[in-house]
Amino acid sequence: MKEIRLPAKTENLKKVIDFVSSELEIHSCPLRAKFQIELAVEEIFVNIANYAYRPEVGEATVRCSVEGEPLQVTVQFFDRGKEYNPLSREAPDTSLPLEDREIGGLGILLVKKNMDSIDYEYREGKNILTIKKKV
Repeated sequence: MKEIRLPAKTENLKKVIDFVSSELEIHSCPLRAKFQIELAVEEIFVNIANYAYRPEVGEATVRCSVEGEPLQVTVQFFDRGKEYNPLSREAPDTSLPLEDREIGGLGILLVKKNMDSIDYEYREGKNILTIKKKV
């Protein structure tokens, strides 16, 4: 897996997207899958940047691999911020009108719907979120 380490700041989102996109382009990832993966990467990295270390800034590591037959993209996110499992949050009720919904939860719902799998673990003081998608 290739990786990038950088401060978990929203200003670094473009670097993270460019890192993942370059791996997808090397393997001629279909455009629809590329869009879905980039959207998931954006959602997860922005959440780390906004919440993991608040109010401080810490480091995030993003790893990416594209391999196998059929081709599978795996992206892992590591941070040493507050322990938080986004998969434990109850899914928002999308049948309610917007004004009656609680804030939050739509981003991770979007990630779950667009990826083949999403896993979380907290190990050795690190949040580790892994997304996978066959392309």
